Amino acid sequence: MSSFTTFLNGLRQPRLTGRVASSPPRQLLERADARAGQDPHQASELRQAALDWLRVVR
Repeated sequence: MSSFTTFLNGLRQPRLTGRVASSPPRQLLERADARAGQDPHQASELRQAALDWLRVVR
């Protein structure tokens, strides 16, 4: 799975924390943390997608 595909998947399922939605990079990093023990490669792709998002936004 490419970083871009992972990034798009992260955007499709927004999470709410309280009343404020998490930012897409935060969502991606949370998912990476959750996947780290089960699928390290996918966790790495999620982290890369979060970094890519931040580069585009800047």
